[in-house]
Amino acid sequence: MRIKPGIWLITLLIFLFSGEAYGQSKSLNGYTSEQAAAQYELESRFDGLIQAGNLRDWLKRLAARPQHLGSPYRKDNAEFILSLFQKWGFDARIETFYVYFPTPKVRKLEMVAPTSFHAKLTAPPVEGDPVTAMQEEQLPSYNAYSIDGDVTGELVYANQGLHQDYAELERRGIDVQGKIVIVRYGGGYRGIKPKVAAEKGAIGCLIYSDPRDSGYGQGDVYPRGSFMPPDGVQRGSVLDITLYPGDPLTPFVGATLQAERIDPRDAPTLSRIPVFPLSYADAQPLLEAMTGPVAPPDWRGALPITYHLGPGEAEVHLKLEFDWKLTPAYNVIAKMEGSERPDEWIIRGNHSDGWVAGAADPLSGLIVLMEEARVMSELTRSGWRPNRTLVFCAWDAEEPGIIGSTEWVETHAAELKEKAAVYINTDSNGRGFLWGAGSPCLEEFFNQVARDVVDPQTGVSVAERAWASRAMRTGSAERSPIRLSALGSGSDFASFLQHLGVISLNVGYGGENRGGIGHSIYDTFPYYVRFGDPAFEYGVALAKTTGRIALRLANADILPFEFKDFVNRLSQFIKEIRELWERMRTETEQQNQLIAQKVFALAQDPKLSFVSPDRLNPVPILDFSPIEEAIFRMEESIRAYEEARIAFVQSGSSLSLEEKLRLDRILYKSERALTRAEGLPTRPWFKHFIYAPGSYAGYGVKTFPGLREAIEKRKWTEARAQIPILAEVLEEFTTQVKRARELLESAVK
Repeated sequence: MRIKPGIWLITLLIFLFSGEAYGQSKSLNGYTSEQAAAQYELESRFDGLIQAGNLRDWLKRLAARPQHLGSPYRKDNAEFILSLFQKWGFDARIETFYVYFPTPKVRKLEMVAPTSFHAKLTAPPVEGDPVTAMQEEQLPSYNAYSIDGDVTGELVYANQGLHQDYAELERRGIDVQGKIVIVRYGGGYRGIKPKVAAEKGAIGCLIYSDPRDSGYGQGDVYPRGSFMPPDGVQRGSVLDITLYPGDPLTPFVGATLQAERIDPRDAPTLSRIPVFPLSYADAQPLLEAMTGPVAPPDWRGALPITYHLGPGEAEVHLKLEFDWKLTPAYNVIAKMEGSERPDEWIIRGNHSDGWVAGAADPLSGLIVLMEEARVMSELTRSGWRPNRTLVFCAWDAEEPGIIGSTEWVETHAAELKEKAAVYINTDSNGRGFLWGAGSPCLEEFFNQVARDVVDPQTGVSVAERAWASRAMRTGSAERSPIRLSALGSGSDFASFLQHLGVISLNVGYGGENRGGIGHSIYDTFPYYVRFGDPAFEYGVALAKTTGRIALRLANADILPFEFKDFVNRLSQFIKEIRELWERMRTETEQQNQLIAQKVFALAQDPKLSFVSPDRLNPVPILDFSPIEEAIFRMEESIRAYEEARIAFVQSGSSLSLEEKLRLDRILYKSERALTRAEGLPTRPWFKHFIYAPGSYAGYGVKTFPGLREAIEKRKWTEARAQIPILAEVLEEFTTQVKRARELLESAVK
């Protein structure tokens, strides 16, 4: 196999700076040296049983037809997945929920001035890619959970449709009240775009894929290349998942047939204006007809036109009608009961529904989960059983709004609060570099896994390759661990972490599988085997990675969590918030001084005139010391716990099974301590006080969300109230760490 130039440079970097790498010790957190040796032998057998051919065969079968929520092939796929788990000896079943889901009946978009234009709203099939021609089985392009609507209005171009974009329009004197806005995909979750547009008074929202972002501005388009062709459309949900994910009519409870449902008119997560996605072929005539000021340089896309802001001559008519009904969602749940600690669950999930075929998103991740489960079933034939229970989940209805996993979590919340130790998520996969996001207590553990998985292209560990990639980008040869990013939203980890406080991890490979056909009819098996992972070697790498994660967590004598990274993150978070507050104070004082100077000048010379903006209320003093003191006490407690853990290991002491169970529960419930029953202000579904998706970020995370967003929104009474609450949350976490330390100290001989 010919090595690409980028791969060659990475390999050269590794060679030039070879030496003692981060985490090069072969010890395993949570294991004695004897147990680690046995675990390595088990993992060697696990690796030897993985078959890339299974990944290819399953992907081809699962992506053979459109398989969106509610489609016949979606149910067929769920039953196929279930049959495999049952064949492999798992206790497996389909758990069905009934979710409120709209499908299109009427889709009409036309320009009525200055000329007439009717949008095609269809994408052509590609020869040799049969799913693209199955138009009667495909969901037409649309944005799920847009409301029905029939609106006509002038167009205004609002860039990516975020708050800062409307601020720029306002500075230019452009008002979107009563207008239809057209915005680009990108910059944030698509559901934020109509949310902000409605708040600004717009009556409709069009979201198009600009070729600058995902089409010919990035590379050749499909089928020649991997990027979106002119008529391709990115489907997607605009459900407001920043309020709560899942079925919009059953917040906090599972969407069973018997569930009490709210009136759709009262469902806060539905859009408030009609929303519709466009291809760049359909968007171009609309944008080309617009007048008004020329858009700022960084707002301009790659279409061969001058981008204008409007409003002006361009006027469009948008009409949407949907069939709103309860639709069955099929979660496949498969359990392998633990031999020693059956009531501690390691949960492994990936969703199975796509917008069309969904070969890359999500099936490239799902087939890896299936192969992990198959290989683990093979290992049981030699007498092995996991110490803890393994639960494999193929979620349905993720694409419309993280629905399948959320409904399962809400239904089984009481049991999961007691038994769920860790949730491991994947969503899609491709060629490239290992990345991870999740709870900081897993960072050292994650790096130990990365140290032990070999990259299929370079032959070095995936940790070494990740380091070399960073070295190429930054110019620094300093070795450092892979950092786990904080989790916001956008996949099935959301309800586990942010609603229940279950330690969570989201993992995948990518970076060399660039493309722009997500959520379109072109996300197919032929596309994936050309551009995603042709030999499925990164599917094998992901199976070795997430398989190790699940096996090590399931078998560990003591759950392999460490908390040093967490307390360091907390110190950074409060530093960021203090800097935000100080910056707001300075900017407020400067603006008010400027206004005062202008008012004074006006009083001295009546001939002067200007429109004076409203003075901003002064930013009050906020005392962050309760949080900073809580972090300091937590740091001391964590240091004492680490000393006790090291002393315990060095002493050769052991714990009884009852003591192990007690310690495990303390450790995995440490994340629960970061939640509160009442949830965040205005968003009670989100219980986690350290991480939550931002109210106007969607997928993006806000750290210390209750406090941070109160400050950003200048809600000073709320900000003051959040400070002692956050300090109490941190103190409760510290108490959990103290309990773990005391248990280890009492066991030392």
